[in-house]
Order: sequence, then structure tokens, then C-alpha cells
Amino acid sequence: MTKEQTPTTPETAGPRPRRLTYAAVLTALEGLGLAVGGVWVLVLGLAGDPDDRQQAVTLGVTLIVLALLPLLAARGLFAQRSWSRGPSVITQILALPVAYSLLQADSIAIPAGIAIAGAAIATLVLLINQETTQALGIRGPGNAPDQR
Repeated sequence: MTKEQTPTTPETAGPRPRRLTYAAVLTALEGLGLAVGGVWVLVLGLAGDPDDRQQAVTLGVTLIVLALLPLLAARGLFAQRSWSRGPSVITQILALPVAYSLLQADSIAIPAGIAIAGAAIATLVLLINQETTQALGIRGPGNAPDQR
């Protein structure tokens, strides 16, 4: 493992910046939202009368499994692990098309689209912030130590 990939340990980590904490909280909330949505769809699929029970159960299980990515990323961000920024950024990028499609609906889904878009953009800004990057021990291009 190279020095850039070595995760930060609690002994060597400095205090967690507030921006990193906010990004971790927003990422965790997105993961919890996915998990709750997945459980809700799964329960409705099993207990209710859906048009296609198999499709409802599959969607519910898929949402619950997808919730693992942001939840694990949030845990890593709280622990200041450098690997955790990637999964969190991926989650935010995937949330943007979902928000866009919700914003195109003529229904009560519009406020959900606004909330998802706001959270995704805010989290992306927090994750690419220089203070967050330094706290996670991520070096930018051209800042790697000379390996001769």
C-alpha cells in the first residue's frame, strides 16, 4: 500500500473539520433515506397489493443494498478514511439524475427532487473542499512524493 492509500488512523488524525462532519452527515442521511425507501417499498410489495409483487420486492431489496454504499462512505468519512470520499462522490453524482427526474414530475415529488439536489450539490462542495481533502490525506495531482 502506498502512502497516499494508507488510511488515516485515529492516532495520527487531526481533529475532524466541520465540513467533513457535515459531508458525512449528509451522506449518512442519503443512505438512511435509501434504506427507509427500500424497506417501505419492500413492505408494500409484500403486504400490499402491488401490480407486480416480484418487481416491488426486487426494487425494495435493490434500494436497501444501494443504501450500503453511502452508509459505508459516511462511516469512513466520520473516521477520516481517505477511501471514503470516492464512494460518497459517486453517491452524489448518482443522486443528481434522480433529483432531475423528480423535478420534471408534476406532482408532490418536486420537493423531494429539490431536497435531493440540494443535498447532493452541498455534499459535493463539502467533499471537494481543500480542508476536507487535507483532513482525509488526499493529495492532488502533481503533489505525490518523489518515488525514485
